[in-house]
Amino acid sequence: MIDLLKNALAGLDAAQIVSYIAQNYSGRTVFSTSFGIEDQVITAMLSKEPRQVSIFTLETGRLFPETYYVWNRTLERYGLRIKAFYPQADAVEAMVSDKGPSSFYESVANKKECCFIRKIEPLQRAIKGFDIWITGIRAEQSANREEMDFIEWDAVNSIVKVHPLFYWSLEDVEAFLKQFNVPYNPLHDKGFPSIGCQPCTRAIKKGEDFRAGRWWWEDKSKKECGLHGGS
Repeated sequence: MIDLLKNALAGLDAAQIVSYIAQNYSGRTVFSTSFGIEDQVITAMLSKEPRQVSIFTLETGRLFPETYYVWNRTLERYGLRIKAFYPQADAVEAMVSDKGPSSFYESVANKKECCFIRKIEPLQRAIKGFDIWITGIRAEQSANREEMDFIEWDAVNSIVKVHPLFYWSLEDVEAFLKQFNVPYNPLHDKGFPSIGCQPCTRAIKKGEDFRAGRWWWEDKSKKECGLHGGS
């Protein structure tokens, strides 16, 4: 399947990739949004498609107020259904009861545990039963992502991942937002290029790496939570 799809998508621009998948794999495709600027671009593209792709977000319980703001604006603007996946309550209760609400600062193991409970396990439920998973990943976001391809097989989750904006620059994304008046998270204007859970995200300083604001207390080699580590 992946070779057939890769051949079909070769040479298409981002909007054409989204359209092709929506038209040919409707009911078999899911799109994950965290309401960052890349995801907002794809949401805007999907809103123009008559054949609907399932859209979901991970409601970790630790999001910024600004994320809820752009979530509501997105619903108002496009009228798309965005399904929220929450962590299992008993797992969160056990972790917080045993280790406190901020255990992720104490060790990499604790961070991974929190990310698994709040993000990875809900993600696994969200993509179950689908053949294609669309993401907003761009190559220039990190060194790890530069080594990926715009379409790849996720062996851990047994699903094909497609990144329509993979070759886009930040300038490309910003130009699209402006041209089509796409709602976006106001934190992006305050030095937050990458926005996740509030306790684990800060603004970056001039000259810092794109992902420097995520899990800033760890070294650069650990800047992924595990959502996109299964390829």
